[in-house]
Amino acid sequence: MDTVNSQALSGFRICDFTGQLAGAGATKWLASFGAQVIRIEDPVRQGRWDILRGNEPFKDERRGINLGGAFNNHNTDKLGITLNLKSEKGKELLTKLIKVSDAVTENFAAGVLDRLGFGYESLKEIKPDIVYVSNCGFGHKGPYSHFKTWGPIVQAVSGLTFTSGLPEEPPAGWGYSYMDHTGGYYMAMAILAALLHRQNFGEGQWVDMACTEVAVSLNGPSLLDWSVNNNPLRTEQGLNSNRSQFLQMAPHGIYPCSGEDEWIAISCRNDQDWESLSEIIQQDWTEHYQSLNQRLSEQDNLDKAMASWTVGYEKHDLQFRIQAIGVPVSAVQTPEDRIDFDTSTRDFNLWPTVEHSEIGEVAVDGNPVHFSDSDWNMNSGAPCLGEDNEKVFIEILGLSKEDIRGLKQENVI
Repeated sequence: MDTVNSQALSGFRICDFTGQLAGAGATKWLASFGAQVIRIEDPVRQGRWDILRGNEPFKDERRGINLGGAFNNHNTDKLGITLNLKSEKGKELLTKLIKVSDAVTENFAAGVLDRLGFGYESLKEIKPDIVYVSNCGFGHKGPYSHFKTWGPIVQAVSGLTFTSGLPEEPPAGWGYSYMDHTGGYYMAMAILAALLHRQNFGEGQWVDMACTEVAVSLNGPSLLDWSVNNNPLRTEQGLNSNRSQFLQMAPHGIYPCSGEDEWIAISCRNDQDWESLSEIIQQDWTEHYQSLNQRLSEQDNLDKAMASWTVGYEKHDLQFRIQAIGVPVSAVQTPEDRIDFDTSTRDFNLWPTVEHSEIGEVAVDGNPVHFSDSDWNMNSGAPCLGEDNEKVFIEILGLSKEDIRGLKQENVI
């Protein structure tokens, strides 16, 4: 990415214990805008408190602890150190690092950092104005706080999974770990808000974030409809999550196109949209559905008729035809479609290329925003295990190379 101005967060140092995506995805945002994020891993377990390290997908036939594609994707432009926090010297080094950091971030299960001796009360003793942001499934308070979760569990508990499905079928869920991604975004906002408060008032604090509560907040309209109108989300007819639940639109769904597993989404907002679409369809059956009430009362038959028409077309060709008349439409894109053929992806720089010490050049997820004057930048892949030990311990904490050799021999780093 051709920018040298990604310094919106320069001057902030993050002592980072986050992993997977719900946490690592948050601090990745901060690093891309210039914050110094120092990722801490366990040398004894080879960094495996983050299960993505060393796991698929891989760029090529090589395998190893530093070659995991997902781990690389979520940890770009971070520094990586190893610390054995079961050793006293490891704890001493972490204490020194916290003293020169602005925030401590983690997404362990509730209580893990406490058991290591670095809960919020201990952090305050080390540095009174430290910002501590924790992100776990149910937070650190309440009857569920001792439960452990993953993204799909959060989606089920919060009610999100219930909102996605088809008639006479079980809830479909929201795909791969939707709340890991969204949880990461909310955690990034929480970190920034707490840092801004500290900058304005000189106060640190603990931000106790519960990913399940984040997910519950995304259910707003359906929860409100139940609370105020006693309307259930599912009826005896089931739930068709392809259809508009609150604004009355029809047709509004996903329809098959020519080829295997090829689809198109079409939404008619009003009678004018339907009239315009009918001119393209040019079949007699469209006349039966001139009014919105008629289309809504016979959506099953309408969807069957729509499907019998769309299946004769290539999805992108049909998309362009319908776009030309101003009706909302999109081909359902596969990863290949989105990455290799959609020009907006390239023009928006959604997948920049970074240089990883062992993997080499590899594309990663960029940020879906651009700043006009201080845009983000991604250059470096995720750190290999302990890759920045010397840089952090010598340049930041003032240790010598001889100290580093001794710490390695004692399995402290």
